[in-house]
Amino acid sequence: MLSLTGRQCALDCAHCGGHYLAAMRPIWEAEPDASSSCLISGGCDPTGRVPVLAHLDRVRAWRPGRRMNWHVGFISEAEMAAIAPLVDVVSFDFVGDDITIHQVYGLDRSVEDYVVTYRLLRRYARTLPHVTIGLRGGELGHELPAFERLQECGADGLVLLVFIPTPGTRYADRRPPAPEAVADLLAEARLRFPDIPLYLGCMRPQGLYRDRLDPLAVRAGVNAIVSPSRPARQLAADLGLATHSIRECCVFAGF
Repeated sequence: MLSLTGRQCALDCAHCGGHYLAAMRPIWEAEPDASSSCLISGGCDPTGRVPVLAHLDRVRAWRPGRRMNWHVGFISEAEMAAIAPLVDVVSFDFVGDDITIHQVYGLDRSVEDYVVTYRLLRRYARTLPHVTIGLRGGELGHELPAFERLQECGADGLVLLVFIPTPGTRYADRRPPAPEAVADLLAEARLRFPDIPLYLGCMRPQGLYRDRLDPLAVRAGVNAIVSPSRPARQLAADLGLATHSIRECCVFAGF
């Protein structure tokens, strides 16, 4: 995972606070390795844009023989056209109501801004929307409207994430939504999007929470689970489901 901004992010989002950038390597310090794929990401400016044109020479140095998943935030058409030769897939966080956008990200943006950007991205690259269940500090509400807008726009796949209470953030003392409520939304996504792959992504609580959620996700019909819990793997075996493992971003599953 490579960050175009190091640990810097202007937004200080309520659920993240820049915490997850710490796990990424600043691109100006990283040398190409033997990996077959990588994530290009980074912090945002005050308008929700990742500086995708920064360090393009270094990104190009990583490109040969490697698939690239870009997390771009809001982006202009000129920027997207410039990076398109380096993009295999785009991961785009999609939010379904304005209140969640304002409270979580502090952005003067609307759902329509997300729709416009999502449609732009799809014109240039395979784009997988990411919907975080319980994004507003564990509260549910934006998810079904997000599904509805994505149905209108179309989707090649859908990544579902779950809010994680993260130390040092404004939502550190909140609780994630109940696994059963998350599973209901996974099942709803399956019904609304019967013909596309559904992924339960890496951003979800660990430990006993995964032990409860992941088997429910299997029953809800998701196609891929990142780091599935042992109960989920056992259930898949008991149900006779065919499984295989990959060691890269879930957006490359079946790619």
